[in-house]
Amino acid sequence: MNLRKLFIAVSNKHDLYYRIVLVTASILVITSFLPQQVRFKYNYRLGQTWTYDELRAPFSFPVYKSESELDLEKEKLLVNAPVFYRLDTAVRVITINEFNLNAEELSSAEKAYGIELIHKVCTRGVLESIKHALPKENQILRIVTFGSWKPSERSMHFSTQEALDYCQDEIGRREFDADGKLLNALENSIQANLYLDQELTNQNTKDFLKSVSSVRGEVNEGSLIVRRGQVVDSFVFERLFSLEKAFSGTDNLKDSLPWLYFGYLLLVLTAVCILLTFLWILRRDILMDSRKITLLFLLIVATCGIYTLLLTSNKISMLLVPLCILPLVTRAFFDTRTALFVHVLSMLILGIIAPGGFDFVYMQIIAGMVSIFSIVNMRKRSQLFIAVTLIFVSYFVSYIGLSLLNEGTIEKINPMQFAWLAGNCLLTLLSYPLIFFIEKTFRVTSDFTLMELTDFNSELLRDLSMKAPGTFQHSLQVANLAEAAIYKIGGNSLLVRVGALYHDVGKMDMPMYFIENQSTQVNPHDELSFDESASIIISHVIKGIEKAKKFNLPDIIIDFIRTHHGTMLVQYFYTSYIKSFPDQIPNEDDFRYPGPRPFSKETAVLMMADSVEAAAHSLSIHDQDTIDELVEKIINKQIASGQFENCDITFGDISSIKKIFKKMLTSIYHVRVAYPI
Repeated sequence: MNLRKLFIAVSNKHDLYYRIVLVTASILVITSFLPQQVRFKYNYRLGQTWTYDELRAPFSFPVYKSESELDLEKEKLLVNAPVFYRLDTAVRVITINEFNLNAEELSSAEKAYGIELIHKVCTRGVLESIKHALPKENQILRIVTFGSWKPSERSMHFSTQEALDYCQDEIGRREFDADGKLLNALENSIQANLYLDQELTNQNTKDFLKSVSSVRGEVNEGSLIVRRGQVVDSFVFERLFSLEKAFSGTDNLKDSLPWLYFGYLLLVLTAVCILLTFLWILRRDILMDSRKITLLFLLIVATCGIYTLLLTSNKISMLLVPLCILPLVTRAFFDTRTALFVHVLSMLILGIIAPGGFDFVYMQIIAGMVSIFSIVNMRKRSQLFIAVTLIFVSYFVSYIGLSLLNEGTIEKINPMQFAWLAGNCLLTLLSYPLIFFIEKTFRVTSDFTLMELTDFNSELLRDLSMKAPGTFQHSLQVANLAEAAIYKIGGNSLLVRVGALYHDVGKMDMPMYFIENQSTQVNPHDELSFDESASIIISHVIKGIEKAKKFNLPDIIIDFIRTHHGTMLVQYFYTSYIKSFPDQIPNEDDFRYPGPRPFSKETAVLMMADSVEAAAHSLSIHDQDTIDELVEKIINKQIASGQFENCDITFGDISSIKKIFKKMLTSIYHVRVAYPI
């Protein structure tokens, strides 16, 4: 029995437990991504003043050479690295045989002398020079013969041309070969018998490079490294760099690993708790929606995971990582505040491990803010390209400013870094297909989809304009009123505009039963009872939901169709019924919309705009007083009936909305001058 109760309790709160597991798993995964190494707690740069207390060596550590110094030593060593040549003894016989074939016209003395020269040349050796460059004059050689090698020098051997020059000089001294036939035969016969052994040379070179020591000495425990106020010169910088490197050593890590993980866990936990607090106070709808909260934390985890993975790979510049994809994608599905909050907290988490620390956090937060502000009111796809351009400008300015502070001169700024930043911005364009993928996977709606839905050439809006032109014009006016109001009080203006355009699509099936579509004096309601008329009017909500689902409108837009009348009465037919049948008590459910009531600022604003716009047409006099009275009466009645109890809307917001509606309706119905015909 107790197990059954436990199961029922868990089932009733499965969403809550899911969110707890999601948040906990996200914290643990992000923490596991972070590299487990002790952080060096000092920030230092060459030429800057040491602002910390006096620093002494906490333990003995080696002094490491700089990368440039190591590269220079390796270059010098490579000059003296020996090159291995393998002697091919068979070449001597091959050369003599070739010479005999080419020396048929020579005398026996010339042939004998030619063979003698071949022996001398082959004994010294002819270096291969067809596919490989010859070694330098002072290059050390190793001649490999029968599995062993002996040292040699470049000057002790011939190149092919040098061998021919040698033969020509020797022939000249003996006054042989007046017609040049002997030299020609030798030229066609002599070939290299020392071949470069590339594999053995490379292996020996690697062994040579291993002999280069990466350290130049040792700093003993307790030794002074730098005093407070001292300028960090190259000597001090070298020791600070060596101490920082020693901090990340494996020996130092063994005992520290549990505490490192706990430290990361505390920092990540704090950041996530701040995010959850923000969502609880300002965006509880996201926190209570399993799909939305899952998407939000997946974006954060994926960003942290990808960045740390690339950071440990050491294969690309970290300036190339497009971290501004996070705020762009977050803004596409959520509001500006959420996108900004998520981005700032994510960059603070990554700032723990990112190269540059403060420089990284400053650049990324500034770029993220620029990206969010550049698409705060998304209306065109081109805004994404404008956003990417502005992101590059913010990166460019921030990088120059930080580089000037760090280097003290513009000459040391590396232009290649700007190429990495440009690549970063180009990769940021991947946010567009990523948004499309997320929409299909999580069934959430982005601003890009909302923009597509505002196209009047879409099938549903085109049908509405053709079948119910009065309703279509009414929807346009409601969209203008609602958008202006939500912009004033703060909210998603694009969302409320799309909701307004589609909120009455259910009227298409029976357009003539709605007064805005009646172009003649014939009213089909005259043939119906009051409750039948009310049923037809109410049915446009249900039919609108069905039609929206048929055309695959997002759920967030269908919510506007559901809630735009809340649970209000169809007042005209309800009042008419009471007047016609004073002795009967009507069933209010027959005259009441099914709801639900509005549950967001956007749906509440649409309900107000829809009601006042429709009622304004019934006024016989459209002056300031009548419009003001109408707006006050309708909205106050909605408040009194509790239509906005589920919304995060304040009386101050409602007061601002009333002012907007009064001003806009007065402008729409202003008195015109009577022009003569």
